[in-house]
Amino acid sequence: MITINDAARAHFKKLLSNQPEGTQIRVFVINPGTPTAECGVSYCPPDSVEESDIEEKNEDFSIYIDEISAPFLDEAVIDFVTDELGSQLTLKAPNSKMKRVDDDAPLIERVNYMIQAQINPQLASHGGYVSLVEITDDKHVILQFGGGCNGCSMVDVTLKEGIEKQLLTEFPELTGVRDLTDHQAGTHSYY
Repeated sequence: MITINDAARAHFKKLLSNQPEGTQIRVFVINPGTPTAECGVSYCPPDSVEESDIEEKNEDFSIYIDEISAPFLDEAVIDFVTDELGSQLTLKAPNSKMKRVDDDAPLIERVNYMIQAQINPQLASHGGYVSLVEITDDKHVILQFGGGCNGCSMVDVTLKEGIEKQLLTEFPELTGVRDLTDHQAGTHSYY
């Protein structure tokens, strides 16, 4: 479920060596499956382990995951990165904001999952996001931009060269992508 890179494993081992005996690691998601989902890592003393927790054993310690967070931590990766500015523990959980959908789920669910798990994290670095409004009968994806993307002069490039290319590569049955908003006037251009 969770991949822990070697540097993170060594970091956890060092941290745990300074904790009371039996202390392990807990990984969790606050508000899982929502746009405000946040992942976290904390110490897990023996008396805080719940019967329903899922235990992932590593060589030197265990990671505990609560039952509700578990589906949202599928494919999560924990790393410990060091660069010229210092070092930090990173936790990337692509399914934290939305639980992974099956390959045979309806097209609209699979497209929405890709938007939430892959496209919006890229747009978030610029303070923006995109929402799926609908998929038309002629297989066009209709999107609504928001945040920093609303009114951005590069939105057409983002739409055609970024989002559309990603979606058409993943879902060849789609025919294109359209933006719902006229960014200059603030009105809806599609309807």
